[in-house]
Formats: sequence, C-alpha cells, structure tokens
Amino acid sequence: MAPQRDILIVGSVPLADAQAVFRGIAGALGERVHRIPDGETGARINWIESQSPVFDGHPMFELARQDEAKDFDWRNRQAGEKWKLKPWHALKPGADAGKLAFGPLGYAQAAIESFGIFSRLKSEKVIPAACRFQVSLPTPYNVIDQRIVPAQRLLVEPAYERRMLQDLDEMAAAIPAQELAIQWDTAHEIQNLDGGRLHWFDNPEQGIIERLVRLGAHIPRGVELGYHLCYGDFAHKHFIEPKDMGTLVRLANALAANLKRRIDWIHMPVPINRHDDAYFAPLRALKLQPATRLYLGLIHFTDGVEGSRRRLAAARNFM
Repeated sequence: MAPQRDILIVGSVPLADAQAVFRGIAGALGERVHRIPDGETGARINWIESQSPVFDGHPMFELARQDEAKDFDWRNRQAGEKWKLKPWHALKPGADAGKLAFGPLGYAQAAIESFGIFSRLKSEKVIPAACRFQVSLPTPYNVIDQRIVPAQRLLVEPAYERRMLQDLDEMAAAIPAQELAIQWDTAHEIQNLDGGRLHWFDNPEQGIIERLVRLGAHIPRGVELGYHLCYGDFAHKHFIEPKDMGTLVRLANALAANLKRRIDWIHMPVPINRHDDAYFAPLRALKLQPATRLYLGLIHFTDGVEGSRRRLAAARNFM
C-alpha cells in the first residue's frame, strides 16, 4: 500500500483494556493511524447493549411485556438464539415522558479515563505526537431502537439524546479539542434504510439525515468529526448485505450538503464477498466536502491481505 494512505480503526478492539488497545494499535500501525479509539473494552464490549443498565435502573422504566411489542420475535430472530436479547424497556403506566431525564450514560467517564492513559502514552512517545484520541459513540437512534418498545421510541428519544450530548459536552470540556476526534456510529440507521430493521417514524431517510446533521453540528470546532456508516458486524458478517453502495453514498452526500461544519471522515463498509463493479459503482456519485477523508472497510478478519487487495482493486475503478 502507498505510504500516504492512513488506516481508520472504527471502534471495538478485542483486547483486555484501553492501554492494551493504544499500545497494540500504535505499535502495529505507527504514523499510519491518525486516531486511536480505546477499543470499547470492559463494560462497553457489547456495544449498545451496555446501555441496558441505564434503563434497568431508571425509576420511570420497566421491562415491556412481550405482547406489547409485535416485532419482538422478529428482533430476536435477527439476533439469533445464542445472543437472544431481553425484552425492550417501556415507560411505566402513568409516567410523564415530558419529565423524563437521564443521568450519566457512562460515555464521558470512560472517555476521560481513557484519555488519561492515551495522554500518558503519548508523553512516553508510544503514540505518535500528531495522533488524536478517538471516541466512537452510538447515535441515540441506535440505543433507542435497541432498547425501547417501538410505540414509545419517539417519546423517549429526545431525553436520551439530550443526555448523550451532555456526556459529549463533558468529555469535550475535559479533553483538549486538538487531541479529540468524535465518530458517530450509525448501524441501525443504515440497516433501517435498506430494509433490515423496522421503521418507527414517517419519512425515515429524511428523519435519519436530520438526526445525523443535528448530532454532527453539536461537535465543538477544533474537534474532528467522523461518521461510521455501518451494516453491523456479527460473527464477521453484516446483519444484512447491501445490494451496492447506493444508500451509503446518498446518505454521505446529504450530510456533506447539510452540515455547516467540516466532516473529517466518513467510513463505508465493503462486504467480504464484494469485489465487483456493481457494488462500488455508486461511488461515482459521491460528493463529499473537499476536506473529508473517505475510508472503505476493505479489511476483513477471515480473508486477510489477499481479500483486502481484491476489494481495493475493485474500489479503485470508481475513485
């Protein structure tokens, strides 16, 4: 690969803790990585399921009865028996959603603690001086879609989003802007738009774009911003396989056109078996901001270097 190419680590890393992740990535990739996440280790290892205790311990929520959620069985078929998910949460009868508020979600505390380790390793020259600390956050849409009974999602979402942005503000106040990069992870949104999940509001594409623009606009100036457009990854497979990159390109173009601040990067996945022109052809219509870096998910654990080269060769025809 050419020396000018850098590598994006999107988020989760299966190592013991943040220090192991920082050392492992910096040691392996050096100057080739511009941002390093903490790997979402420990309590965050199972991505958005780690938010379940936020609702378990909240006095306004209870576990929904199965008959309150018509698509509950569909949801667990998607997850599979080995990873069967517990019932959604629902507001208790009589609870006033207008008074709903959440305490800390854990993201700010985790980021601040991990940055302390990151900063120390940078001072020890383990991490390159120009590298930023990356915080990969699930959009509120993902958590609400996973945890709340469908009929109440629009009621609960505003309060959860407010708290998520408060967590973000806390980490931005504690971490220097020039050291910080925020990535919004958008798995459920992409799956929704391509038919892999059920809609829960009208005009889903418009609503998803509005949400992603709002979240991006909240990132302070000087902090880098990225979007990880994602079809999910479970046992090294996407939850659904995209027909092509059309949905990804359409969404990226909308973000570029509507967001008034710089987008530093966008990541788009490439399924393991796609090295054909048909998958990459929509890239011809991509219209990113000049400063936005495009990363493609070319590397898969199960077919190594040769598979990555096949996908890269195909992508080059359209870039």
